Amino acid sequence: MRVSKICLGKLKEFEGLRKEAYYDAAGVPTIGYGHTRGVRMGDVISEYWAEMFLKADLYDVEKQVDSLGMKLNQPQFDALVSFAFNLGFYKLKTSTLLKTIREGGSMHAIKKEFRRWVYAGGKVQPGLVKRREWEARRFFDHDELEAMKRRDWSDFHRGEN
Repeated sequence: MRVSKICLGKLKEFEGLRKEAYYDAAGVPTIGYGHTRGVRMGDVISEYWAEMFLKADLYDVEKQVDSLGMKLNQPQFDALVSFAFNLGFYKLKTSTLLKTIREGGSMHAIKKEFRRWVYAGGKVQPGLVKRREWEARRFFDHDELEAMKRRDWSDFHRGEN
């Protein structure tokens, strides 16, 4: 599965484009749209390469989330990819968030688990609060699912399936 255009846009918004290497809130050298692999302070990047790195990084995370073997709808996949892209797949894989989802936890319980992950460098980060709220809402985005069903049904009637 691949992330939706909605998710890609939100990831760009959350990460922000930074063309010069910087230390993120956790002290990790970062560039582009949250790219960290092989980044050294002093590195500079073009918007084109920032987009290429984002797509490559996302592809890796998409495969990792797929490897969980869960049947996810698009909004759920988007939310978990955003979470893992930000925190790392290991944190998702070992989290009580994933455990709660696998156990069929309530909407309230799952949203509460998303909201726990708002710290970087030992401090609550407003950007992470905003991101976790989006992920929690996205995971349960029934409007998107209904729109997808209507679109699929209308495509079928037009002979586009």
